[in-house]
Amino acid sequence: MPEHDFEQDGLVLTEDETRLEKPPLYKVLIHNDNFTTMEFVIYVLHNIFQHTESEAVLIMWNVHIQGVGVAGIYPYEIAEMKVAKVTSLAEANEFPLLCTIEEE
Repeated sequence: MPEHDFEQDGLVLTEDETRLEKPPLYKVLIHNDNFTTMEFVIYVLHNIFQHTESEAVLIMWNVHIQGVGVAGIYPYEIAEMKVAKVTSLAEANEFPLLCTIEEE
């Protein structure tokens, strides 16, 4: 049985330079209104966005004073899910809280 010559004359294997890019990030914004209570906004920031109580209060005040505040920054799918959770919870509690996504 003949032996195979596995030498590859002059062939060099190179690794493809694959660079993974970070996904674009999106800001989840909470908008101020005249009907949603401050306590509910703090509850949302604490339970959906996992902020501490003190962070949630600071963000809530920013929303109240500036008219809008950043609840968090996430990849698109996560940001979309957070907005859906906030909207669903607000509707269930009969609040018109508006939560939107904006590219960072």
